[in-house]
Amino acid sequence: MTKVKAHIIGGGFAGLAAASCLANDGYDVTVFEKNAMLGGRARKFEANGFVFDMGPSWYWMPDVFESFFNKFGKSAKDYYDLQRLDPSYSVFFGKDDIMEVPANLDELHQIFESLEPGSSAKLTQFLKEAAYKYEVGINDLVYKPGRSLREFVDMRLITGVFRLQVFNSIYSHIRKYFKHPKLIQLLEFPVLFLGATPRNTPALYSLMNYADIELGTWYPMGGMHKIVEGMVSLAESLGVKFETNANVEQIKVKNGTATGLIIGGEELLADVIVGGADYHHVEQHLLEEKYRKYSEHYWDKREMAPSSLIFYLGIDKKLKNLHHHNLFFDQAFEQHAIEIYEQPQWPSEPLFYVCCPSVTDASVAPEGKENMFILVPVAPDLKDDEATREKYYNLVMERLEKLTGQSVKEHVIYKKSYAHNDFISDYNSFKGNAYGLANTLRQTAILKPSLKSSKVSNLYYTGQLTVPGPGVPPSLISGQVVAQEIAKAFKNKKEIQTI
Repeated sequence: MTKVKAHIIGGGFAGLAAASCLANDGYDVTVFEKNAMLGGRARKFEANGFVFDMGPSWYWMPDVFESFFNKFGKSAKDYYDLQRLDPSYSVFFGKDDIMEVPANLDELHQIFESLEPGSSAKLTQFLKEAAYKYEVGINDLVYKPGRSLREFVDMRLITGVFRLQVFNSIYSHIRKYFKHPKLIQLLEFPVLFLGATPRNTPALYSLMNYADIELGTWYPMGGMHKIVEGMVSLAESLGVKFETNANVEQIKVKNGTATGLIIGGEELLADVIVGGADYHHVEQHLLEEKYRKYSEHYWDKREMAPSSLIFYLGIDKKLKNLHHHNLFFDQAFEQHAIEIYEQPQWPSEPLFYVCCPSVTDASVAPEGKENMFILVPVAPDLKDDEATREKYYNLVMERLEKLTGQSVKEHVIYKKSYAHNDFISDYNSFKGNAYGLANTLRQTAILKPSLKSSKVSNLYYTGQLTVPGPGVPPSLISGQVVAQEIAKAFKNKKEIQTI
């Protein structure tokens, strides 16, 4: 007798979560990662004394992380030191027009009231509704595997469907409460990366406002990669094995059952396989055509979340007028959204985001210097070349200097850009997207690509192209959900007879 052998393709958040859950349930688990470092989009790199998180930089929904570690009798604090940021972030609406969003809710109420008399009471009601959506959405909906409508035959979900506001837009929902353009922009910001304009995003996602305002913005000291290190440490303690620089070339299938992975020309046998890498790549490039559930036409019709143009910068001085997280909303929000989602093109006057983790954490930059990460959300599947990257670098740096009242560009001593071509090269990312599948109504729950193959009996998928969707907390949940589905399928077969 031997343990059921599970092979996981990809060492990102979803793959790591699935690995720990399966190992804890008695499976023999190995994770195969094509890159030299685990973490997927949450990898890090070091250069000239600067430590850069390559991808996720917002730590929201701390309860989701805590719940994950609690499954194993652990806590997030066993692996990293979590600090709440105050202010949570700053919003630049123009020169000398800056809103610092406080961690203290009473202070935020004062800001609302100062901009729009009467809006403080409306914020209370808005957040009360958002809290209900968060409770039901995060604790019930997102843990559903999305394989059947029967999963949603639940009195709590049925009776609450109107309170969840699945069929209303976040655009109209916010405007029902607030009129001031700054308040509207502030509340629409969290849905920007969900993959659609606010007009096409369900009002259900005001739950993101609850996560932002009530639960707060946090930071793991040392950087977001500390989460990855913690998850890897946990997985190894449970017996998970990791193989890096292990590019999967093919999933071998015989009579509708996956037998193993081809890596370096060699077949590594497995009883169950989890695709934690890009779903489109795993299905369309690692499987023979007859074993693919979806066609290329199907994938081309999917609405993708944005890609990103990122600049990792080392600055030879400390900067002023910047906090850890900074949003630059000095240009029209709707126009940029249209150029991402409805008329895909390089944006004319993009909004952008600046992260300065060294404001909070001295360990990520040499003394007296600043670590800066600039991100411009852009449409996926655009032509990406150095000339375009440089054009936008100059554009955002000019605006950054003007809006913060200081010279920055001449103090850059390290610079690295990252965009579509890099997402494709490093992650086999479909159309160079950064965030996965858009969270539109037509791509929710059972309408997302299935986490279970219908043509290969023991092949599963996890991550941001399947349920529940894009983002770090959803990816963590996705890994747990797929592990639960595998456990159901294998029932008590933690061991199998070998010949």
